[in-house]
Amino acid sequence: MSPPLLKLGAVLSTMAMISNWMSQTLPSLVGLNTTRITTTDTLTQISPKEGWQVYSSAQDPDGRCICTVVAPEQNLCSRDAKSRQLRQLLEKVQNMSQSIEVLNLRTQRDFQYVLKMETQMKGLKAKFRQIEDDRKTLMTKHFQELKEKMDELLPLIPVLEQYKTDAKLITQFKEEIRNLSTVLTGIQEEIGAYDYEELHQRVLSLETRLRDCMKKLTCGKLMKITGPITVKISGTRFGAWMTDPLASEKNNRVWYMDSYTNNKIVREYKSIADFVSGAESRTYNLPFKWAGTNHVVYNGSLYFNKYQSNIIIKYSFDTARVLAQRSLEYAGFHNVYPYTWGGFSDIDLMADEIGLWAVYATNQNAGNIVISQLNQDTLEVLKSWSTGYPKRSAGESFMICGTLYVTNSHLTGAKVYYSYSTKTSTYEYTDIPFHNQYFHISMLDYNARDRALYAWNNGHQVLFNVTLFHVIKTEDDT
Repeated sequence: MSPPLLKLGAVLSTMAMISNWMSQTLPSLVGLNTTRITTTDTLTQISPKEGWQVYSSAQDPDGRCICTVVAPEQNLCSRDAKSRQLRQLLEKVQNMSQSIEVLNLRTQRDFQYVLKMETQMKGLKAKFRQIEDDRKTLMTKHFQELKEKMDELLPLIPVLEQYKTDAKLITQFKEEIRNLSTVLTGIQEEIGAYDYEELHQRVLSLETRLRDCMKKLTCGKLMKITGPITVKISGTRFGAWMTDPLASEKNNRVWYMDSYTNNKIVREYKSIADFVSGAESRTYNLPFKWAGTNHVVYNGSLYFNKYQSNIIIKYSFDTARVLAQRSLEYAGFHNVYPYTWGGFSDIDLMADEIGLWAVYATNQNAGNIVISQLNQDTLEVLKSWSTGYPKRSAGESFMICGTLYVTNSHLTGAKVYYSYSTKTSTYEYTDIPFHNQYFHISMLDYNARDRALYAWNNGHQVLFNVTLFHVIKTEDDT
């Protein structure tokens, strides 16, 4: 029995090495299919003559700004680095296919031997049972020798079963290699439409134009909300935190206002890092209590709704005094027209790329949302827009580029459901979901500098990244 066992051991060892190598190599090869571009958002298609499609998002997890350009479709050239990589990869696949073919022939030969051996073992087992029944008629010595041989063979039965499974796996690998080779050949045939130098110049030109356009880029339409990123867990269930969208790049102060009423203390931190660690730099004691959580810091001043009134207060952090205050005419207050979660959230102050805004409701507009643009110095209403969306049905809202975006709830399953453009005085119903991770949002405000949404989510201070859609016209546009 020794020679067959040694041969079987060598076969199984070879199978183990091949299976291990294939399990590490094939997934990375097949993974090439994941590089194909898919589109999850339905957007208006723009031909090359009309311009480029540009998506901008706040930042990635490492803090780097992200801007994605979808350019007119074009092929790569045959001398491109990716072309060489594909050719090399195709050669490797072809070599591997030949190796698999050799392995398959050897496997089939050894498999026939294993099947024959399995048949012999089963026959031996049946004969042994028959002999065991009549063992009283046989000599004790012969019986013992036969039993020992059977004991040696029994452990090989499960090994043989595994060998049959491995043989099937080799056949599957062979088929996958054949399919992958076909796909790579097709990709290789599609390459080579542009000369390399021409393509290189196109890329450099696009990069230059993109940089120039991004310098002018300020506004866009909200397409997607991603996140959240949990910055800190602190305070009560309700509150607000914010940075100044007009501050310089070196000024990253954070302001923190816990609770929606019965409080006048504003805490300041020099940076997000200090905020996370709790290293407070200054405390302000406001002259009035605030109402709600919908405050905003804009150009060095805090704007908030005075408790139990429709009065807006402008408070300077530099001088620690009130610079202006004005009543917002007809605006409901003290839980007359709050958001769905209540909390005296009747008047929502916010800022975007255009300026300072107040969002509220009035009896004159039947409790529906009113949008007013404010003078940041005097708090005078410059212009107002009356919408048809009931404020009590809104979870939260925020302004981006002069458009108000309204969520349908403050609880799990919330989404941006409605938008109103002050530029065109028109509205539309939207469907932009976002992850309400901690189930209760009591503050949601946009920061134009960070291109992010600041949120207070059930005692968690979180950030959402936003993706805006822009259409940039080219010099060829008429």
